[in-house]
Amino acid sequence: MLSYLEFEKPVAELEQRIAELRKASESDEVDISAEIARLEERSAELLERTYAGLTPWQKTQVARHPSRPHFRDYVEQAFEEFVPLGGDRSFGDDQAILGGFARLGDRRVMLIGHEKGHDTATRIRHNFGMGKPEGYRKAIRLMDMAGRFGLPVVTLVDTSGAFPGIEAEERGQAEAIARATEACLALPVPMVAAIVGEGGSGGAVALASAERVLMLEHAVYSVISPEGCASILWRTAEKAPEAAEAMKVSAQELGKLGVIDRIVSEPVGGAHRNPAAAAVTLGEALGEELDQLAGKPAGELIRLREERFLRMAG
Repeated sequence: MLSYLEFEKPVAELEQRIAELRKASESDEVDISAEIARLEERSAELLERTYAGLTPWQKTQVARHPSRPHFRDYVEQAFEEFVPLGGDRSFGDDQAILGGFARLGDRRVMLIGHEKGHDTATRIRHNFGMGKPEGYRKAIRLMDMAGRFGLPVVTLVDTSGAFPGIEAEERGQAEAIARATEACLALPVPMVAAIVGEGGSGGAVALASAERVLMLEHAVYSVISPEGCASILWRTAEKAPEAAEAMKVSAQELGKLGVIDRIVSEPVGGAHRNPAAAAVTLGEALGEELDQLAGKPAGELIRLREERFLRMAG
């Protein structure tokens, strides 16, 4: 059953009414199909209007929607022949960051991304998408492998941030994130990153320092969560909506600032309403970007990444 966000209540009421009428029509001799059609049209218009005017905080809520597709969903819907590779060859196999060989259309790629999980058990298993040092070291290993085999790298970013626990710090979290960022910048093969949900802090940048960065329409990307920012500036997380507005977390604002290169549209009502359609659209966009980068020499790819981030700094 689809869960509704607070701002979706008017849509929820209409859709509940439609469901009740459909159920009634199964046993009622009176034809109410016209009324159902009218309400469906009204609901679709309301949903489109609502999502066309989302605030940055509302987009943050959409990016965190419990039914929003994650890494495994995109693997199933947009990629083929995924061969998972595990372990950092040092400590263990982090389940928040997954990766392996895959095929996108007729392109062989190295696919890496965050997995949040969909229910209590899988969210705990994947640590809510918060990577530990061994996760980022696994990503470095896979990027090195991609460079040796001449495979382009595709990353799907969806994390509130790297795991901040004591054990992560003991194993060198900051160093692992820095090394992963460095590995992205030094890749001799094309790299395309997509922010598909939350792009939080260095935990996101470590997998998104590519020459082309895409964002789904209702994804968010920021150096800190709106709640974290509000807690620092106003000493209360209740100011998160104001923080989200000031931080320019939306794809639309980041596109204007040149932080991202392309916005990928989502189905009306967000990717969680039609994960399969969202995956197909994302796959097509990733393919187009990879085709534009194909054949470029390593030196040019590295230069493109350097110029991209130096341009932001300037």
